[in-house]
Amino acid sequence: MSIGGSETGRQKSAMGLFFHVLLWLQLMGCTGPQDGITLSVGGAPAELDFWQSLVGQFEQEKGIRVDVLRQPTDTDQRRQSLVVALEAKKEDPDVFLMDVVWIAQFAASNWLQSIEHYVETGAIDLDVFFQNVVNFVDRYRGDLIALPIYVDGGLLYYRKDLLEQFGIEAAPETWEQLVESAEKVQRHVRKRLPNFHGFVWQGAQYEGLICNFMEFAGANGGGISIMDGKIALNTQENVKAVQFMHDLIHKYKISPLSTSTEMREEQARETFQRGNALFERNWPYAWSLHQAPGSIVKGKTAIASLPRFSSGKNVSALGGWHIGISRFSDQKESGWELVKFLASYETQKKLALNLGWNPGRKDLYSDPEVLRDMPHLTRLQEVFTNARPRPTLPYYTQLSEVIQRYLNSALTGMVTPQNALASAEREAQAVVDRYQAR
Repeated sequence: MSIGGSETGRQKSAMGLFFHVLLWLQLMGCTGPQDGITLSVGGAPAELDFWQSLVGQFEQEKGIRVDVLRQPTDTDQRRQSLVVALEAKKEDPDVFLMDVVWIAQFAASNWLQSIEHYVETGAIDLDVFFQNVVNFVDRYRGDLIALPIYVDGGLLYYRKDLLEQFGIEAAPETWEQLVESAEKVQRHVRKRLPNFHGFVWQGAQYEGLICNFMEFAGANGGGISIMDGKIALNTQENVKAVQFMHDLIHKYKISPLSTSTEMREEQARETFQRGNALFERNWPYAWSLHQAPGSIVKGKTAIASLPRFSSGKNVSALGGWHIGISRFSDQKESGWELVKFLASYETQKKLALNLGWNPGRKDLYSDPEVLRDMPHLTRLQEVFTNARPRPTLPYYTQLSEVIQRYLNSALTGMVTPQNALASAEREAQAVVDRYQAR
């Protein structure tokens, strides 16, 4: 919206400047009484407004004032703003949300306060959370340093109407079955929809490619393994997975050529939602959009676990948001009260019903009111139980950048999967050696 040179525009600009100055002062620890705490959270405006309402409820119940530091929607910008404050050992923010892949770096940097003693004293019951998520992500050297608020995982969307139309009884259990079904349906549907594809997924050079690779490789017994300081990428299982990813585009031709250049989450979602795909790999966020008014696939879409290879198992890449307390906070006990409130059954239920968030608590996946609005959670519980995290390493971002580049080159056909993985392994090992030498 353009505000031009109007008086209203100048007022809004001035207010915006004031807001940013105030935000900076809060981060620098120069404003606000010491009896309050600061929560750093990001997202779209509607999400931030809802977080503000949750904070208001907490303030009424506990009598603890909370200042909300509104972060951008962009994940990288949110991470950077936290890193700046934590590296400077600022007292604020006291409590913050973290993407699943940040936690290892934050923990290794000694920026997170252990909350293990709250479990030992019975202040919180860990059994209500997904145990694989807590054990692989929220613990560091045995200590609990975070709790899951929102759980995410890759899953398979499919057009149940098209499967029924062409006599396919169920969603594919194996990748081989997916190819067979996709080829059959694509061949017929393309007679009226030339741009129709059997399967869309994320193959562009970015973090989503790593998630997809982990799912394909994990379904074949492979993945990214680091043991005793040695990284294993160029394995038989991984080569087969990357070859299959390449073949989906170039051999079977059920995935578009743009998979390796353009396909991210939104491109895949939009293709499927326009009615131009049979199968789609995406995160749970796409469900509500596919079912929204005006969606061509509304009422025609179903979800399932991602397939496995005939000798493998179903694997989903783990995503999501977790909450922790800064080690530099001067209000740790008040911070814990906020963490406990946000991780509670009642609050996570509100996040599910109002924002469509998949709860970090597994006990909400049988709540009748939640299931009425989010019936697909019954399938997601199985997906999240089998979800696999990306390597929980403080230098994961650097590893990811290396592996993305070589995987993408294999998808385009510039190099063979084996050569790509061999080169990725050599360069990734240099990253491991460099960080372990510190």
